[in-house]
Formats: sequence, structure tokens, C-alpha cells
Amino acid sequence: MTDDLVFGLYIFALATFVGYQVISRVPPLLHTPLMSGTNAISGISLVGSIVAAGSNHNSVSTALGFIAVCAATTNVVGGFMITDRMLRMFKAKRARGAAEVIAPPSVAKAKGH
Repeated sequence: MTDDLVFGLYIFALATFVGYQVISRVPPLLHTPLMSGTNAISGISLVGSIVAAGSNHNSVSTALGFIAVCAATTNVVGGFMITDRMLRMFKAKRARGAAEVIAPPSVAKAKGH
């Protein structure tokens, strides 16, 4: 193996370990904002894959660019769907709790509480 390959594998292993450690220690409250940031990065990779698909160097690069566009689009759409779902879960919990806390005493008496 060449030195460049060993160096590349070392960087990949180190990035994998550090990434796992960082992600596993994120509190659940920060998952939604981090997902939004990750979706933005995925959008940038989508733009890059569109450029790669449209560069028209040869048929292989166009085919690989098309596959990259499909994969990046799936990643972006799926990420936004999951983020939206998580936000709806938080909104539903807050809405129920907030309605009980914010309701004036006259409303609470009218409801029979």
C-alpha cells in the first residue's frame, strides 16, 4: 500500500470515530436544529451533483452524476420530512401543556377543573 492510501484510511478512521463520538453525545433537544443544518449541507451536495451530472465530460460521469442527484435528492427530502415530523411532535407536546398552563382561572372553572 502506498503512503497516500494509508494516510487516507487513517483520516477516514479518525473522522469516523470523532463523528460517532460527537453525534452520540448530542442531547435530544438539539437533534432538530442539527438535522436542519445537515439538510442544508445535503442541499449543497445536491447542487454539486447537479453540476457533475451536467458537466457532460463523458457518459460515465453523466450517469454517476445522475445517480448522485437521485441520492442527494432522496437525502434532502427525507431529512426535511423527518425534521418536520420531529417539529410536529414537539409542537403537539407544547400545545397541550401550554393550553393547560396559560388558561385563565375562569376558563379552568368553566371546564370543571
